[in-house]
Amino acid sequence: MTEITVEKTAEDPASKSLRVTVPVDRVREAEAKALKYYVQRARLPGFRPGKAPAAVVRKRFGDAIRQSVLEEVVREGWETARTAESLKPITDPSIRNLKFEDGSPIEFELLVEVRPDITLERTGGFRLERQVPPVTDAMVDEQLARLQEQKAAWIPVEGAVPAPGQMVRVEVAPLDEAGAAGASQPYDLVLGQNQAIPDLEERIMTLRPGEQADSEVKFPDDHPDESRRGQTRRVRVTLHDVKRQELPALDDAFAREVGDFEHLDALRAAVRQDLEREAGREADAQVRQALVQQIVEANNVPAPESLVHRLMHGYAEMYQVPPAQLEQFEQQFHEVAAAQVRRDLVLDAVVESQNLRATEGDLDQRVAQLAGARGVSAGELYGSLQKANRLPELERAITEEKVYAWLLQQSTIDEVKP
Repeated sequence: MTEITVEKTAEDPASKSLRVTVPVDRVREAEAKALKYYVQRARLPGFRPGKAPAAVVRKRFGDAIRQSVLEEVVREGWETARTAESLKPITDPSIRNLKFEDGSPIEFELLVEVRPDITLERTGGFRLERQVPPVTDAMVDEQLARLQEQKAAWIPVEGAVPAPGQMVRVEVAPLDEAGAAGASQPYDLVLGQNQAIPDLEERIMTLRPGEQADSEVKFPDDHPDESRRGQTRRVRVTLHDVKRQELPALDDAFAREVGDFEHLDALRAAVRQDLEREAGREADAQVRQALVQQIVEANNVPAPESLVHRLMHGYAEMYQVPPAQLEQFEQQFHEVAAAQVRRDLVLDAVVESQNLRATEGDLDQRVAQLAGARGVSAGELYGSLQKANRLPELERAITEEKVYAWLLQQSTIDEVKP
């Protein structure tokens, strides 16, 4: 039997384009196999099961047989290409330029994304600075103010127009050309926080609770919905009630309400400690980022465009970017995605060269630690992580910790006082 042929037509470090040709005799074999399958299972009027003539079955199930042939030869062609080119695909291949004509070979192109083979000649000997900014009293006060806002009560305001920072409950109904109101939509929003378009907020701040007014509002030019940008609408606004925020006193009673603190000084000390830990984590993150950047530059690590595009596509889906804004989004995030690709390639290369992948024991130990902190059994937490498909994410996090620990040992980190 004639062999399937594979011809490389294009490649970069992270993708390959291959032209696959499946010879006629292999196509006929796949057709015979598919036809036999349908003959044995066909249920056609006037024929006993499995006894319908092949010509009748072929006529009745022609499209299904053709689809079965395509699936069979594409699968076999892909297996042949993967073996012949020693591919390490990271996703299923894309099929393009398929040619399938009776009596002719089947031809198609495979676009395959592969994991680039990156060899890092230098992974150590770098010198980096770690600087932890001090936590100021103003930063502690700002965090305490946020806690106050979280515990604040909303008190009704009677007989006065609302002001920025106050919460309102309104109904907004569109008006047609004749002035008839459509279905109203209720909203609860805090004024001055860009939760409504400016014209609408300004109109609301002219009303007292229980009042209603018709108004023309204009959507801003940077409105998220492109179809509404710059357009005007006539609406009927009804203000139902207004509430002002009343912050609790910052005292020992507040500290006890927030957590297990005997007095305000204890809460303030805990807040400062949390901020200091966060500052340390941020300093560590900056050191890791700087180290990866130096490794990238020292080894001239590429950012293959196919991987960059794939990552940006994932970003666009995650942020639900409208198709009309996709080009602008990709231009804006291209360098961010390229840096992420280079980082991932560096980490993956170190994982492979130093055998630092998280083990099953590492995963069990981490789950046990997390379970102890949450007050649940390790088995219960493991089951919930598995159900939520979070175990691969945890495994990746452990692997990265091991990689960074190894990399930092190869370089010098100087502690710098701000």
